[in-house]
Amino acid sequence: MPIKRDAETIAGYKDAICEAIACGDSLAKVLRKKGMPGYSTVIRWLRDDEDFRADYARAREAQADADADKIGDIVDRVLAGKLDPQAARAAIDALKWTAGKRQPKKYGDKLDLDINGRVQIERVEVKFVEDGE
Repeated sequence: MPIKRDAETIAGYKDAICEAIACGDSLAKVLRKKGMPGYSTVIRWLRDDEDFRADYARAREAQADADADKIGDIVDRVLAGKLDPQAARAAIDALKWTAGKRQPKKYGDKLDLDINGRVQIERVEVKFVEDGE
């Protein structure tokens, strides 16, 4: 049976979810905390609440920045000898991938195609010649 919550409590959950995601936590991690709503409840809120959907989308974009920031922390730990370089590589690759998916213009792989120029055809002349000419 669903737990009845008042609007202020629900708004608090929504704010806490967006804040935690913007700081880099996954939705699954946030919802594992004691007292948080279930996954299906959050999905329903996203479907039914346009304001929450917009806040959640902004939080996911901010999560890309948090992912990018974590990369620097991982590098520092490797340089300090506190983290295995191969484990760091796997973590960094995953963080780069998620950041690139959440904010492709900022963190995605860039294909810079710069095609400038103009083609102008002024005159075309076609001449048929015979084999001996």
